[in-house]
Amino acid sequence: MDRSRGRRVDPALMVVGGAMTVFALVALVRWMRELPLGVDSAVYRAGGFAVVEGESLYSPLRALPEWAPELPFTYPPFAALLFTSLTALPTQLCWGLLALASAPSLYFALRPFADRAHLPLLLLGAFALQPVWQTVGLGQVNLVLMAAVVTDMVLLRESRWRGITIGIVAAVKLIPLIFIVHLLVVRRTADAARALAAFLGATAFATAVLPVDSVRFWTSAIFNDHFAEMKGWVGNQSWQGFVARTVPEGRTTTVVIVGFGAAFAALSIWLVRRLDRAGDDRAALLVTAGCSLLISPISWTHHWVWVVPAIGCLAAGGRRVLALVIAVLFTGWTVAVVPGGGGAERDWNLAEALIGNGYLIALLVAGLTRLPRRITLYTSGRRTSFLDVRRVLPASFV
Repeated sequence: MDRSRGRRVDPALMVVGGAMTVFALVALVRWMRELPLGVDSAVYRAGGFAVVEGESLYSPLRALPEWAPELPFTYPPFAALLFTSLTALPTQLCWGLLALASAPSLYFALRPFADRAHLPLLLLGAFALQPVWQTVGLGQVNLVLMAAVVTDMVLLRESRWRGITIGIVAAVKLIPLIFIVHLLVVRRTADAARALAAFLGATAFATAVLPVDSVRFWTSAIFNDHFAEMKGWVGNQSWQGFVARTVPEGRTTTVVIVGFGAAFAALSIWLVRRLDRAGDDRAALLVTAGCSLLISPISWTHHWVWVVPAIGCLAAGGRRVLALVIAVLFTGWTVAVVPGGGGAERDWNLAEALIGNGYLIALLVAGLTRLPRRITLYTSGRRTSFLDVRRVLPASFV
Protein backbone atom coordinates (compact mmCIF):
# COMPACT_ATOMS: atom_id res chain seq x y z
CA MET A 1 0.00 0.00 0.00
CA ASP A 2 1.34 3.39 -0.99
CA ARG A 3 0.96 5.55 2.10
CA SER A 4 2.03 8.68 0.19
CA ARG A 5 -1.38 8.71 -1.52
CA GLY A 6 -3.04 9.37 1.81
CA ARG A 7 -0.94 12.38 2.59
CA ARG A 8 -2.45 15.77 1.99
CA VAL A 9 -0.48 18.85 1.20
CA ASP A 10 -0.99 21.55 3.83
CA PRO A 11 -3.26 24.18 2.19
CA ALA A 12 -1.46 26.92 4.12
CA LEU A 13 1.86 25.89 2.62
CA MET A 14 0.21 25.86 -0.81
CA VAL A 15 -0.75 29.51 -0.27
CA VAL A 16 2.83 30.32 0.73
CA GLY A 17 4.26 28.45 -2.25
CA GLY A 18 1.84 30.14 -4.63
CA ALA A 19 2.73 33.57 -3.31
CA MET A 20 6.45 32.86 -3.62
CA THR A 21 5.98 31.69 -7.21
CA VAL A 22 4.12 34.88 -8.12
CA PHE A 23 6.74 37.07 -6.46
CA ALA A 24 9.58 35.26 -8.25
CA LEU A 25 7.88 35.68 -11.64
CA VAL A 26 7.20 39.37 -11.02
CA ALA A 27 10.82 39.99 -10.02
CA LEU A 28 12.17 38.16 -13.09
CA VAL A 29 9.85 39.95 -15.51
CA ARG A 30 10.58 43.38 -14.07
CA TRP A 31 14.32 42.67 -14.13
CA MET A 32 14.33 41.46 -17.74
CA ARG A 33 12.33 44.49 -18.84
CA GLU A 34 14.41 46.85 -16.65
CA LEU A 35 11.31 48.18 -14.92
CA PRO A 36 11.30 49.86 -11.47
CA LEU A 37 10.54 47.61 -8.52
CA GLY A 38 11.02 47.94 -4.76
CA VAL A 39 11.67 51.45 -3.46
CA ASP A 40 12.79 50.43 0.03
CA SER A 41 14.74 47.38 -1.10
CA ALA A 42 16.58 49.73 -3.46
CA VAL A 43 17.51 51.87 -0.44
CA TYR A 44 18.74 48.78 1.42
CA ARG A 45 20.87 47.80 -1.57
CA ALA A 46 22.24 51.35 -1.91
CA GLY A 47 23.13 51.32 1.79
CA GLY A 48 25.01 48.08 1.26
CA PHE A 49 26.88 49.66 -1.65
CA ALA A 50 27.81 52.64 0.54
CA VAL A 51 29.49 50.24 2.97
CA VAL A 52 31.27 48.32 0.20
CA GLU A 53 32.49 51.51 -1.51
CA GLY A 54 33.53 53.18 1.75
CA GLU A 55 31.04 56.03 1.32
CA SER A 56 29.12 57.83 4.05
CA LEU A 57 26.08 55.76 4.94
CA TYR A 58 23.96 58.66 6.16
CA SER A 59 24.64 61.03 3.27
CA PRO A 60 22.76 60.91 -0.05
CA LEU A 61 23.05 57.39 -1.43
CA ARG A 62 24.87 57.34 -4.74
CA ALA A 63 23.86 53.80 -5.68
CA LEU A 64 20.13 54.49 -5.81
CA PRO A 65 18.62 53.78 -9.24
CA GLU A 66 17.46 56.78 -11.26
CA TRP A 67 13.78 55.93 -10.80
CA ALA A 68 13.96 55.77 -6.99
CA PRO A 69 13.24 58.84 -4.82
CA GLU A 70 16.23 60.19 -2.89
CA LEU A 71 15.40 58.56 0.41
CA PRO A 72 17.98 58.40 3.21
CA PHE A 73 19.26 55.26 4.89
CA THR A 74 17.61 55.33 8.33
CA TYR A 75 18.63 51.97 9.80
CA PRO A 76 21.52 51.31 12.23
CA PRO A 77 24.94 50.51 10.74
CA PHE A 78 24.56 46.81 11.59
CA ALA A 79 21.66 46.62 9.13
CA ALA A 80 23.85 48.12 6.41
CA LEU A 81 26.42 45.39 7.00
CA LEU A 82 23.73 42.77 6.42
CA PHE A 83 22.49 44.59 3.34
CA THR A 84 25.92 44.33 1.69
CA SER A 85 24.73 40.88 0.57
CA LEU A 86 22.16 42.61 -1.66
CA THR A 87 24.87 44.29 -3.73
CA ALA A 88 25.41 41.03 -5.61
CA LEU A 89 21.94 41.27 -7.17
CA PRO A 90 20.14 43.69 -9.51
CA THR A 91 17.64 45.97 -7.78
CA GLN A 92 14.57 44.04 -8.95
CA LEU A 93 16.00 40.72 -7.76
CA CYS A 94 16.75 42.27 -4.37
CA TRP A 95 13.05 43.01 -4.17
CA GLY A 96 12.34 39.44 -5.23
CA LEU A 97 14.56 38.04 -2.48
CA LEU A 98 12.80 40.05 0.23
CA ALA A 99 9.37 39.24 -1.24
CA LEU A 100 10.20 35.53 -1.26
CA ALA A 101 11.22 35.76 2.40
CA SER A 102 8.03 37.65 3.28
CA ALA A 103 5.66 34.82 2.34
CA PRO A 104 7.02 32.14 4.71
CA SER A 105 7.61 34.85 7.32
CA LEU A 106 3.89 35.62 7.22
CA TYR A 107 3.15 31.93 7.75
CA PHE A 108 5.50 31.58 10.75
CA ALA A 109 4.19 34.80 12.32
CA LEU A 110 0.52 33.86 11.95
CA ARG A 111 0.59 30.13 12.71
CA PRO A 112 0.95 30.37 16.54
CA PHE A 113 -2.04 32.74 16.73
CA ALA A 114 -4.57 31.11 14.40
CA ASP A 115 -6.64 27.94 14.36
CA ARG A 116 -5.16 25.39 11.99
CA ALA A 117 -8.46 25.12 10.08
CA HIS A 118 -8.59 28.86 9.44
CA LEU A 119 -4.89 29.32 8.69
CA PRO A 120 -5.03 28.97 4.86
CA LEU A 121 -7.90 31.46 4.55
CA LEU A 122 -6.24 33.89 6.94
CA LEU A 123 -2.96 33.66 5.01
CA LEU A 124 -4.69 34.28 1.71
CA GLY A 125 -6.67 37.18 3.13
CA ALA A 126 -3.55 38.68 4.72
CA PHE A 127 -2.22 39.63 1.30
CA ALA A 128 -5.22 41.96 0.91
CA LEU A 129 -4.23 43.93 4.03
CA GLN A 130 -2.39 47.17 3.37
CA PRO A 131 0.48 46.56 5.81
CA VAL A 132 1.22 43.27 4.02
CA TRP A 133 0.83 44.25 0.38
CA GLN A 134 2.60 47.54 1.03
CA THR A 135 5.48 45.77 2.81
CA VAL A 136 5.84 43.37 -0.11
CA GLY A 137 5.46 46.08 -2.74
CA LEU A 138 8.06 48.35 -1.18
CA GLY A 139 10.50 45.52 -0.53
CA GLN A 140 10.39 46.10 3.23
CA VAL A 141 11.67 43.81 6.01
CA ASN A 142 8.68 44.17 8.35
CA LEU A 143 7.31 40.66 7.88
CA VAL A 144 10.73 39.07 8.28
CA LEU A 145 11.38 40.95 11.52
CA MET A 146 7.93 40.11 12.87
CA ALA A 147 8.45 36.41 12.14
CA ALA A 148 11.82 36.55 13.91
CA VAL A 149 10.21 38.12 17.00
CA VAL A 150 7.36 35.58 17.07
CA THR A 151 9.80 32.70 16.65
CA ASP A 152 11.91 33.94 19.54
CA MET A 153 9.05 34.84 21.86
CA VAL A 154 6.69 31.92 21.19
CA LEU A 155 8.41 29.00 19.48
CA LEU A 156 11.62 29.29 21.53
CA ARG A 157 9.85 30.06 24.78
CA GLU A 158 11.68 27.40 26.79
CA SER A 159 14.93 27.45 24.82
CA ARG A 160 18.19 28.57 26.38
CA TRP A 161 18.76 30.58 23.19
CA ARG A 162 15.63 32.66 23.67
CA GLY A 163 16.24 36.40 23.38
CA ILE A 164 19.20 36.28 21.01
CA THR A 165 17.08 36.72 17.89
CA ILE A 166 15.29 39.66 19.52
CA GLY A 167 18.62 41.38 20.13
CA ILE A 168 19.82 40.82 16.57
CA VAL A 169 16.66 42.16 14.90
CA ALA A 170 16.73 45.14 17.29
CA ALA A 171 20.20 45.92 15.95
CA VAL A 172 18.68 45.92 12.45
CA LYS A 173 15.67 48.08 13.34
CA LEU A 174 15.43 49.65 16.80
CA ILE A 175 11.70 49.20 17.43
CA PRO A 176 12.08 45.52 18.52
CA LEU A 177 13.97 46.81 21.58
CA ILE A 178 10.55 47.05 23.21
CA PHE A 179 10.41 43.26 23.34
CA ILE A 180 13.40 43.26 25.68
CA VAL A 181 11.25 45.35 28.03
CA HIS A 182 8.48 42.81 27.48
CA LEU A 183 10.79 40.01 28.67
CA LEU A 184 11.58 42.01 31.80
CA VAL A 185 7.90 42.67 32.46
CA VAL A 186 7.05 38.95 32.29
CA ARG A 187 10.08 38.25 34.51
CA ARG A 188 12.16 36.41 31.93
CA THR A 189 15.30 38.15 33.13
CA ALA A 190 17.79 35.71 31.64
CA ASP A 191 16.09 35.95 28.23
CA ALA A 192 16.15 39.74 28.43
CA ALA A 193 19.84 39.66 29.35
CA ARG A 194 20.62 37.49 26.32
CA ALA A 195 18.61 39.81 24.08
CA LEU A 196 20.41 42.88 25.38
CA ALA A 197 23.79 41.18 25.03
CA ALA A 198 23.01 40.21 21.43
CA PHE A 199 21.92 43.76 20.62
CA LEU A 200 25.01 45.30 22.21
CA GLY A 201 27.27 42.73 20.57
CA ALA A 202 25.86 43.35 17.08
CA THR A 203 26.01 47.11 17.64
CA ALA A 204 29.59 46.91 18.90
CA PHE A 205 30.58 44.85 15.88
CA ALA A 206 29.06 47.45 13.55
CA THR A 207 30.86 50.21 15.47
CA ALA A 208 34.19 48.44 15.03
CA VAL A 209 33.63 48.04 11.28
CA LEU A 210 31.91 51.40 10.64
CA PRO A 211 33.08 53.76 13.42
CA VAL A 212 32.32 57.04 11.66
CA ASP A 213 28.87 56.00 10.47
CA SER A 214 28.08 54.57 13.92
CA VAL A 215 28.93 57.84 15.66
CA ARG A 216 26.83 59.76 13.15
CA PHE A 217 23.87 57.43 13.53
CA TRP A 218 23.77 57.46 17.34
CA THR A 219 24.32 61.23 17.58
CA SER A 220 22.25 62.65 14.74
CA ALA A 221 20.86 60.27 12.10
CA ILE A 222 18.82 58.40 14.72
CA PHE A 223 16.56 61.44 15.09
CA ASN A 224 15.51 61.02 11.45
CA ASP A 225 14.86 64.66 10.56
CA HIS A 226 13.77 63.66 7.05
CA PHE A 227 10.71 61.79 8.30
CA ALA A 228 10.08 64.11 11.24
CA GLU A 229 8.79 66.66 8.75
CA MET A 230 6.17 64.12 7.61
CA LYS A 231 4.99 63.20 11.10
CA GLY A 232 1.50 64.60 10.55
CA TRP A 233 0.96 62.77 7.25
CA VAL A 234 -1.95 60.32 7.25
CA GLY A 235 0.48 57.51 6.45
CA ASN A 236 1.91 57.86 9.98
CA GLN A 237 -0.55 56.07 12.24
CA SER A 238 1.27 56.57 15.55
CA TRP A 239 0.08 58.59 18.53
CA GLN A 240 2.50 61.37 17.62
CA GLY A 241 1.06 61.35 14.11
CA PHE A 242 -2.43 61.74 15.56
CA VAL A 243 -1.32 64.62 17.78
CA ALA A 244 0.46 66.34 14.87
CA ARG A 245 -2.77 66.20 12.90
CA THR A 246 -5.12 67.39 15.62
CA VAL A 247 -3.36 69.41 18.35
CA PRO A 248 -2.09 72.95 17.68
CA GLU A 249 1.70 73.21 17.72
CA GLY A 250 3.31 74.41 20.94
CA ARG A 251 3.92 73.23 24.48
CA THR A 252 0.55 71.51 24.56
CA THR A 253 1.73 69.11 21.87
CA THR A 254 4.67 67.91 23.96
CA VAL A 255 2.52 67.51 27.06
CA VAL A 256 -0.09 65.47 25.18
CA ILE A 257 2.53 63.27 23.50
CA VAL A 258 4.53 62.58 26.65
CA GLY A 259 1.60 62.37 29.05
CA PHE A 260 -0.58 60.04 27.02
CA GLY A 261 2.45 58.09 25.77
CA ALA A 262 3.46 57.35 29.35
CA ALA A 263 -0.12 56.38 30.19
CA PHE A 264 -0.30 54.02 27.22
CA ALA A 265 3.02 52.43 28.17
CA ALA A 266 1.97 51.98 31.82
CA LEU A 267 -1.37 50.44 30.82
CA SER A 268 0.39 48.12 28.37
CA ILE A 269 2.84 46.95 31.05
CA TRP A 270 -0.03 46.23 33.44
CA LEU A 271 -1.99 44.38 30.76
CA VAL A 272 1.02 42.36 29.58
CA ARG A 273 1.74 41.24 33.14
CA ARG A 274 -1.88 40.31 33.72
CA LEU A 275 -2.20 38.34 30.47
CA ASP A 276 1.08 36.54 31.06
CA ARG A 277 0.00 35.49 34.56
CA ALA A 278 -3.22 34.17 33.02
CA GLY A 279 -1.15 32.06 30.61
CA ASP A 280 -2.09 34.07 27.52
CA ASP A 281 1.45 34.86 26.40
CA ARG A 282 0.40 35.36 22.77
CA ALA A 283 -2.08 38.12 23.61
CA ALA A 284 0.56 39.67 25.88
CA LEU A 285 2.98 39.72 22.95
CA LEU A 286 0.40 41.46 20.75
CA VAL A 287 -0.16 44.10 23.42
CA THR A 288 3.55 44.90 23.41
CA ALA A 289 3.58 45.04 19.60
CA GLY A 290 0.59 47.37 19.68
CA CYS A 291 2.30 49.56 22.26
CA SER A 292 5.34 49.85 19.99
CA LEU A 293 3.14 51.06 17.12
CA LEU A 294 1.36 53.48 19.40
CA ILE A 295 4.30 55.19 21.09
CA SER A 296 6.79 55.12 18.21
CA PRO A 297 7.21 58.60 16.66
CA ILE A 298 6.74 57.08 13.21
CA SER A 299 4.48 54.09 12.50
CA TRP A 300 3.97 54.03 8.75
CA THR A 301 1.02 51.98 7.55
CA HIS A 302 3.39 49.23 6.38
CA HIS A 303 4.73 48.90 9.93
CA TRP A 304 1.31 47.60 11.05
CA VAL A 305 1.96 44.01 9.96
CA TRP A 306 1.19 42.91 13.53
CA VAL A 307 -2.47 43.25 12.58
CA VAL A 308 -2.18 39.84 10.87
CA PRO A 309 -1.50 37.75 14.02
CA ALA A 310 -3.92 40.03 15.89
CA ILE A 311 -6.71 39.10 13.49
CA GLY A 312 -5.76 35.43 13.83
CA CYS A 313 -5.86 35.72 17.61
CA LEU A 314 -9.24 37.45 17.61
CA ALA A 315 -10.74 34.87 15.23
CA ALA A 316 -9.36 31.95 17.24
CA GLY A 317 -10.82 33.50 20.40
CA GLY A 318 -14.31 33.70 18.95
CA ARG A 319 -14.23 37.43 18.21
CA ARG A 320 -14.86 36.91 14.50
CA VAL A 321 -16.96 40.04 14.07
CA LEU A 322 -14.20 42.25 15.42
CA ALA A 323 -11.61 40.33 13.37
CA LEU A 324 -13.61 40.89 10.17
CA VAL A 325 -14.15 44.58 10.91
CA ILE A 326 -10.43 45.12 11.52
CA ALA A 327 -9.53 43.16 8.38
CA VAL A 328 -11.77 45.36 6.24
CA LEU A 329 -10.41 48.48 7.94
CA PHE A 330 -6.81 47.51 7.20
CA THR A 331 -7.22 46.98 3.46
CA GLY A 332 -5.98 50.54 2.98
CA TRP A 333 -9.11 52.39 1.98
CA THR A 334 -9.08 54.62 5.08
CA VAL A 335 -5.82 56.26 4.04
CA ALA A 336 -6.90 56.57 0.42
CA VAL A 337 -10.25 58.33 0.86
CA VAL A 338 -9.17 61.21 3.12
CA PRO A 339 -7.18 64.29 2.05
CA GLY A 340 -3.50 63.76 2.79
CA GLY A 341 -0.18 65.51 2.38
CA GLY A 342 0.82 69.15 2.46
CA GLY A 343 -0.85 69.67 5.84
CA ALA A 344 -4.31 68.77 4.53
CA GLU A 345 -4.81 66.53 7.55
CA ARG A 346 -5.20 69.55 9.84
CA ASP A 347 -8.34 70.55 7.95
CA TRP A 348 -10.13 67.23 8.40
CA ASN A 349 -13.72 67.27 9.59
CA LEU A 350 -14.88 64.81 12.26
CA ALA A 351 -15.74 62.02 9.81
CA GLU A 352 -12.39 62.37 8.02
CA ALA A 353 -10.55 62.37 11.35
CA LEU A 354 -12.27 59.14 12.42
CA ILE A 355 -11.50 57.46 9.09
CA GLY A 356 -7.99 58.88 8.70
CA ASN A 357 -6.97 57.75 12.18
CA GLY A 358 -8.68 54.37 11.72
CA TYR A 359 -5.62 52.20 12.40
CA LEU A 360 -4.92 53.96 15.68
CA ILE A 361 -8.56 53.82 16.77
CA ALA A 362 -8.75 50.11 15.89
CA LEU A 363 -5.70 49.45 18.06
CA LEU A 364 -7.26 51.21 21.04
CA VAL A 365 -10.58 49.39 20.60
CA ALA A 366 -8.87 46.01 20.25
CA GLY A 367 -6.82 46.76 23.35
CA LEU A 368 -9.98 47.63 25.23
CA THR A 369 -11.39 44.19 24.48
CA ARG A 370 -8.37 42.62 26.20
CA LEU A 371 -9.17 44.40 29.46
CA PRO A 372 -11.10 42.40 32.06
CA ARG A 373 -14.82 43.02 31.88
CA ARG A 374 -14.69 44.45 35.36
CA ILE A 375 -11.68 45.90 37.14
CA THR A 376 -12.04 45.90 40.91
CA LEU A 377 -10.08 48.01 43.38
CA TYR A 378 -10.05 47.60 47.13
CA THR A 379 -9.91 50.85 49.03
CA SER A 380 -10.06 50.93 52.85
CA GLY A 381 -11.50 47.43 52.85
CA ARG A 382 -14.24 48.38 50.41
CA ARG A 383 -14.58 47.01 46.89
CA THR A 384 -14.97 49.48 44.04
CA SER A 385 -15.61 48.50 40.40
CA PHE A 386 -14.81 51.22 37.92
CA LEU A 387 -14.88 49.67 34.45
CA ASP A 388 -17.32 47.37 32.73
CA VAL A 389 -16.31 46.80 29.12
CA ARG A 390 -19.69 45.24 28.38
CA ARG A 391 -21.24 48.68 28.70
CA VAL A 392 -18.73 50.19 26.27
CA LEU A 393 -18.68 47.70 23.38
CA PRO A 394 -21.24 45.40 21.77
CA ALA A 395 -21.32 41.90 23.25
CA SER A 396 -20.07 40.39 19.98
CA PHE A 397 -16.85 42.41 20.33
CA VAL A 398 -16.00 41.36 23.87
